Amino acid sequence: MDRKFKVWRGNKKSGEFISYSVAVEQGMVVLDAVHRIQTEHASDLAVRWNCKAGKCGSCSVEINGKPKLACMTRLNDYREDEEITIQPIKAFPIIKDLVADFSWNYEQNKRIQPLKIRARDKDGNHRMFQRDVERIQEFRKCIECFLCQDVCHVLRDHNKKDKFIGPRFMIRLASLEMHPLDEADRIPAIKEEFGAGMCNITRCCTDVCPEHIQITDNGIIPLKERVVDKYYDPVMWLYRKIFKRN
Repeated sequence: MDRKFKVWRGNKKSGEFISYSVAVEQGMVVLDAVHRIQTEHASDLAVRWNCKAGKCGSCSVEINGKPKLACMTRLNDYREDEEITIQPIKAFPIIKDLVADFSWNYEQNKRIQPLKIRARDKDGNHRMFQRDVERIQEFRKCIECFLCQDVCHVLRDHNKKDKFIGPRFMIRLASLEMHPLDEADRIPAIKEEFGAGMCNITRCCTDVCPEHIQITDNGIIPLKERVVDKYYDPVMWLYRKIFKRN
């Protein structure tokens, strides 16, 4: 059976959607169709992919306007008579065709202070509660597909990349701030440098996460609460006013 696809072709200067028709079989995913288009119609079509198992995050694209992993999006999720549109994610510049430039994200990662492990106990051991360990394990599942960055309206629609680090790195900050052995005070930077206040908790980042990380509820909201506790809690404000005036 042949199916129709509309694929973005071009670069950061110009481009257009090109329609292709290729034969598909049962069980194929969108990435399979892209590879078939490369084989039969457009050998110069640029697409980023690696593991084809939903674990590397490389094949992030927008399919019919929704950010998804091409390797995990089955063709039978769409009607047989429906033309499937494939384009690069919109929040970042296009390099070529379906490949976007993610370099901004890697620069943000460099800004984050690494884990600062507190001193060991007197007997030479580190001690922590299991519940504290389990709390941050969820954040380590991130495959850096950057789909959450793509749907974040602060980055995508308002282009506030100079003010907000984005949901992917908010959960990295959460994994460090909530780490039971970390002793760095990250809250001032989370408020001032990384823009925790810019997020208005639409949960769109959580909705698109292929690893089902509760980015908003378990990561961003707790960080925002810690910012409020430190800077806006009236009791803490009075305490600082009285005892830490200097």
